[in-house]
Order: sequence, then structure tokens, then C-alpha cells
Amino acid sequence: MADAALQAVSARAVVTDAFRACEWVSAAPFAVLAVGKAASAMAYACTALHDNLTGLVIGTHGDAPAGLHWIESAHPVPDARSERAARAALRLVSECAPNGQLLVLVSGGASSLMAAAADGVAFADKQAVIGRLLAEGADIRALNCVRKHLSTVKGGRLARACRARLDAWLLSDVIGDDPSVIGSGPTVPDPTTFGDALRVLDRLGGRATYSAPVVAHLEAGVAGRIGETPKRLADLARVTTRVIGAAGRAIDGAAAVALALGYEIVRRPTPVTGEARQAAAEHLAWVRATLGAPGRPVCVLSSGETTVRVTGRGRGGRNQEFALAAAMAIAGTTWCVASVGTDGVDGPTDAAGAWVDGLTLDRARRLGLDPMAYLQDNDSWSFFRRVGGHVTTGPTDTNVGDLQIVLIAADSDSDGR
Repeated sequence: MADAALQAVSARAVVTDAFRACEWVSAAPFAVLAVGKAASAMAYACTALHDNLTGLVIGTHGDAPAGLHWIESAHPVPDARSERAARAALRLVSECAPNGQLLVLVSGGASSLMAAAADGVAFADKQAVIGRLLAEGADIRALNCVRKHLSTVKGGRLARACRARLDAWLLSDVIGDDPSVIGSGPTVPDPTTFGDALRVLDRLGGRATYSAPVVAHLEAGVAGRIGETPKRLADLARVTTRVIGAAGRAIDGAAAVALALGYEIVRRPTPVTGEARQAAAEHLAWVRATLGAPGRPVCVLSSGETTVRVTGRGRGGRNQEFALAAAMAIAGTTWCVASVGTDGVDGPTDAAGAWVDGLTLDRARRLGLDPMAYLQDNDSWSFFRRVGGHVTTGPTDTNVGDLQIVLIAADSDSDGR
């Protein structure tokens, strides 16, 4: 099911469909700027459908097809490569002739991969702020709000630098598929403000705990001494932006396989969010409340993006932490739960996520392991390395957030026993 979900939102699939729906790309020459975890695959999908493209590809892995320049950059915390990549992207965009056309392909991770600090802000200070916000468990909207107001490319600034026609195709890794959040919205108006960014810092540790130059920059923006990001569509009149792939399409792919295997499909209508360990318990409680005693094989599909506030010293990621917490909630049942990052990378580990069943805790105890101790130390990767259950795909050519799958055997009661 997870494999089918990934195939449904593969770069080739979504870019091919977008080409079929867009007449101008079939004939007109154009330049390409691809940025994100799926940048390489999206660029190759373009060159398979159109000849003689030029441009730039910025990603975490892969390379660039002939005619396009490849830049490997950093994620999730930007580094000097991210700054070089952003400068190169701005050069490409600004050099496009007024009668030219630029196709911008954005996928998850673009915020970190293409990051140049705003004037007056040292790149090291920006790095420190982003790293601190990640450790504080900032969700993507809060994180990107701050990024936009410390950047020369985010929040519509990239598009504002372009004189040519610009079409942006987005592969969404954010809940709600909001183009202003995907990749920090480099091609769309920004609804957030300098004041919003300051409130994020106040909520996550307090502005006094962050770099003084960063705080001063944001405060100057609030005071009107620094110009805001573009706010109106009229500010980006020659720009068209649309989402070409998102989590719903991945769920459709998984559902097709589940139906073929005889499962009844239940889709959660709301995203799975919040602190990973709490989100797992809440999601499974929702499943029980929704299904009651199903008496039939059921597959519950959902998507979203959780967070982890790091307090321990272990290794893991939000999907593995979600799965470890789920193992405690379904112990002794006939349920199976998986949580998988569609980009193939869960935190600073080699796993995409993990799966558990009603016997996972039994296997752990036979090995003398304390699951709660691993959870408290944010060490879910080490737990699954010992017990088994890692889902390992390697970096994929897509990124539409996280996918959760709950399988319930026939004739289970409401607790899955």
C-alpha cells in the first residue's frame, strides 16, 4: 500500500499529468528552476517530455539532466550550500528576458535548500534560528513564517525578481496544500507578516532567547523600516502557481491496493498533526470511536505531519516516534499500524518510518527492552533496529507529507482483540 501511494505521487506521474493539462509547455522553449527533495526527478520528468531545456536543479540527492546545472544543498537546516543555491536561483530568475518563460518546480524541502538571508542578517544567525525552531517543535507554518521574513527568495520574493512569464508547479508536503506554505511560497503572495514571525519566536522560547540581530530585523519590519513580502496577486501579475500533487493522490494509490486485497476503506477527513506520540494515541482513539466493532477487514488511511519536541539524546524521526507510541496503544490486538514519510527520510535516519502490530511490545520485552525508555529518549530508530519494523525506501522522488495506514483484521472487537 505504501509503495502504491509513492508511485501515485511520483515526480514522473505528477509532472506528466501537468504537461498534459498545460498547452504552452508542449511547444514553447522555457527555462526550468527545480528545487526540493524531488527536484532531480521532476527535472528529469520535464526533459523526458520537452527537448533543449536550460536552468537549475537544487536538491538533496540525484543530479541534473543534460542542459541543466545541478546544485546539491542542505536540509533540514540550511548551510552555505543553501545560500549559494538561492543566489544562483535569483540570478537565473532575474536574467530571464521579459518575453521568456520560466517553469519553477517546487517540492518539499525547498525552504532549506534555497535559503539566502535578508540584508542585515548574518546567515549563521538565520541558521541558528531555524535550528532552534526545529528543536522547539515548530510546525511548518510557524517555521515558514519566520523563514519568509529572514529571506531574499521566500514569500513571493523569487517571483517578484522575475520579468518573464513564470509558471510554478508545486508538489505539496503541507497540510491543506497552501501554496504560500509549500517551500515557503517563493512564487505566491505571503499572508504572514513580520509581526506574525515575532509572535512565533515569543511562543517558542521567547524572543530574548534568539539571535539579537534576527529579532532586531523582525522588529524593524514591524516598525515599517523594512519592506514586507508581496501581499497581492497584482504584485505578481505574470505568475501562475498551482499544486500538481498532494497527499490525497497518495491515499488514492494506497486505497486501490487495499480494496484489491479485500479491505473496506475508511479515510480520515482531518489531518494527523501535533506531537507525534500524542498524535498516535489520539488517532487510534479516533479509529476506535469511528469504527466501533467492525467485524470486517478495514484499512484506515490518513495523512498529515506531526512534530517532535526533542528532549532526549537518541535518534529517530516523527514517523518512527508515531509508530512506537502506536505500538503501546495496540499491544495485544490484531491491528497493524504504519507511519511513513513519503520523501523516504524520517528525521536524521536512514528509515522512512516504521510499522508495528499487536505483538511488537512482546518482541521488545523478550529482548529486554523498555519501549517507554526509548520513547522518552527520542530513540525510536534504535528501538526498531533491535525489534524490527523499519520501513526503508531510501530517498524517493516525491514528498507529500506523511502517510498513516491502520489495518484491522476481520471479527475484531472495538479494541482490535
